[in-house]
Amino acid sequence: MTDQLLNERDLDFLLFDVLKADSLCERKAFSDHNRESLTAALQTAAGIAREYLLPHNRLLDEDEPQFDGKTVSIRPEVKQAMTAIADAGFLAGRESQEEGGIALPETVMLACMAYFMAANPSTSGYPFLTMAAARLLKNFGSDSLKEHFLPHMQSGRFSGTMALTEPQAGSSLADITTKATPADDGTYRIKGHKIYISGGDHELTDNIVHMVLAKIEGAPPGVKGISLFVVPKFLLQEDGSLGERNDVALAGLFHKLGYRGTTSTALNFGEKGCCVGYLIGEPHQGLKYMFQMMNEARLGVGLGAASIGYRGYMLSLDYAKGRPQGRPAASRDPLAAPVNIIEHADVRRMLLAQKAYCEGALALTLYGGRLVDDISSAPQAEAEEAQTLLDLLTPIMKAWPSEYGVKANDLAIQVYGGAGYTREYPVEQCWRDNRLNPIHEGTNGIQALDLLGRKVWQEKGRGLTILHKRIQNTLSSAPPELEVEVKKLDALIKQVAAATASIGAAMQQAGPDVALSNAASYLHLVGHTTVAWLWLMQAAEAQHLLKTTDASNEEAVSFYSGKLQACRFFYRHELPLVQRDVDLLMSGDTTTMDMQANWF
Repeated sequence: MTDQLLNERDLDFLLFDVLKADSLCERKAFSDHNRESLTAALQTAAGIAREYLLPHNRLLDEDEPQFDGKTVSIRPEVKQAMTAIADAGFLAGRESQEEGGIALPETVMLACMAYFMAANPSTSGYPFLTMAAARLLKNFGSDSLKEHFLPHMQSGRFSGTMALTEPQAGSSLADITTKATPADDGTYRIKGHKIYISGGDHELTDNIVHMVLAKIEGAPPGVKGISLFVVPKFLLQEDGSLGERNDVALAGLFHKLGYRGTTSTALNFGEKGCCVGYLIGEPHQGLKYMFQMMNEARLGVGLGAASIGYRGYMLSLDYAKGRPQGRPAASRDPLAAPVNIIEHADVRRMLLAQKAYCEGALALTLYGGRLVDDISSAPQAEAEEAQTLLDLLTPIMKAWPSEYGVKANDLAIQVYGGAGYTREYPVEQCWRDNRLNPIHEGTNGIQALDLLGRKVWQEKGRGLTILHKRIQNTLSSAPPELEVEVKKLDALIKQVAAATASIGAAMQQAGPDVALSNAASYLHLVGHTTVAWLWLMQAAEAQHLLKTTDASNEEAVSFYSGKLQACRFFYRHELPLVQRDVDLLMSGDTTTMDMQANWF
């Protein structure tokens, strides 16, 4: 079994040839870095992933965390891996050196995280949640809260979570009932129940810092009344040392299909009436604050889905190259030696599909990282444009990889055949782990509603205008060898514009219900269009580099040729499928709306 988590050459190609990540070092925020230091960070991440995360990935799946009624026990390798990630500086990897970080660009930080996710999604969940919670606290918390909690979260002494979901509300945050009552000392008393809280309890860190959504008594109804609180597992004393246990109790663990090593918890807040919470920012602004963490997490979910899909692809590719079985169709000699299954056309089809999905998904999420870098470091006009485009694409960056990463893992199992369906081989775990990603941090259906119900229309459709402009720039600069792909994508973006205009007119005339009933088709259409654009970007760069590469460099020639072939595959096998979406959207199809509940 290969220990190759990602194709390092592909990652290098995406980061430095396509996304020009090294050019970020010319900006003040990243001026302490150069390509060599960025590459060193990637190599460090890859080394940690292989040494500390990959070896216990299967062990953690088989020996998942246990709750004995008092404490949660987890395999010791998890803490060792978390310590390695923290000691290497990745928990504060995005922060400036003045703030105790290493000031990595987000584009590179995501690539480092991709190694961790490919090696061990469950263990990676703990530091990733902590990073997101720490950044939320940094951006919106008071100086006192930041002083007490932030250094410990960035060092790995404390971990973090987000506590949103409640049993009766599910994804409908407007219906949460967790209450926050003001206390005389300026803190609040939290009372309520939260479920599916990843990393909600364990003994891996000295403290767990929960970011909890609750409603202050007398708050406006719905989402406008939601506030955000820091609720630690242990209270802190004046000197910052750990004090008494807060009134946060673990009610139990959920037992999952995959991702088994990340505890999924039911938490009770305030059973004894003394759960202390600290308000973050202003009252009733909690959802706005939490959306920063959620959007960061959504990009992280997309990255994780791409990475797990990629790992399965690497495994099935290695298996196909070394598994002899059968003979070519043209062979008539039953005594001829079997060929490796990669020689069979249908296996190549399945591998090509995985390559198109996984490398496309990775490009999509890394492009999201590049937008984050532009928001934080580019001139104002460019930064504002990047923010608008990122807002538009965030639902796609979460949903598209989490749909097609799972499909890639399904194909990886198929490449293995019967062996892939057994637990003696690793690809079934990849599928099980990845199957969570279309569900958490907002299901893919919610992402579709967010895209078509809100994001497309923000700033009068400016995000889609920016996307179309950038696609047109790629089309106009593409080499002549890609003329077929250019024409197909040019025609498709015109259809996207027409479908969007048609939907907008229908929503104004008849309301949103019918249009939003086809939101999944719109998400698929715009998602495929965006990934097709990123494949064209990759193909254009590969074509340029192929022309300038010595033909004797067989490895490089093979890599660039493979990029071009995967682009052709996506345009010939995948892109035509969106015509169904165009037809449904343009016609205002009412099939799902017309279906009655009692007809099922």
